[in-house]
Amino acid sequence: MDAGLGVVTARARILVLASGEGTNLQALIDACADEGYGATVVAVGTDRDDIGALDRAIHHGIPTFTLKMRDFASRGDWDQALARRCEAYEPDLVVCAGFMKLLGKAFLGAYGGRCLNTHPALLPSFPGMHGVRDALEYGVKVAGCTVFLVDEGTDTGPVLAQAAVEVRDDDDEATLHERIKVAERKLLVGTVGRMAREGWTLQTPRKVRIGNR
Repeated sequence: MDAGLGVVTARARILVLASGEGTNLQALIDACADEGYGATVVAVGTDRDDIGALDRAIHHGIPTFTLKMRDFASRGDWDQALARRCEAYEPDLVVCAGFMKLLGKAFLGAYGGRCLNTHPALLPSFPGMHGVRDALEYGVKVAGCTVFLVDEGTDTGPVLAQAAVEVRDDDDEATLHERIKVAERKLLVGTVGRMAREGWTLQTPRKVRIGNR
């Protein structure tokens, strides 16, 4: 693959970074079981031990690695080490699936433009850790989720895809978030599959087009 243009020339190699139970990871693994999906999960990296994402990867025979930030002298050292570990698997795309660490200059220097993440709100509205709560407190009638390319900011990268989720009158944070998670998994799987099969182009600093063919 040509990382600069986002052109995939074979079945795309996906490396997933995770910090939790791995439900988005599982959705990607399931999708990759279809030959027509156009991608394969080649490795799973985590920043924690004893999490569901590791169990899921091991169950499916996918290589794993764990890099804990506390084992490094600085965040920058951890970031560089993460980039090096990922490099060993030659990924075309890096997918942050519930990965709870900000990625830094070294990592994005290697994978900028081909690292993506999800957020449970319609960015640029309600970025940060409490997007669902913030949207509810604001009183929106439509919430949703976003898949975006990762940059050095917090949920500030170019938007790849979005899906709307209706806010019901009786919603609390938990009920709304559950419905957003369902939409998020579907959106992530669909977006990664399209990128793998069709390629993508960063047309301007804020606009991404999926489909180079």
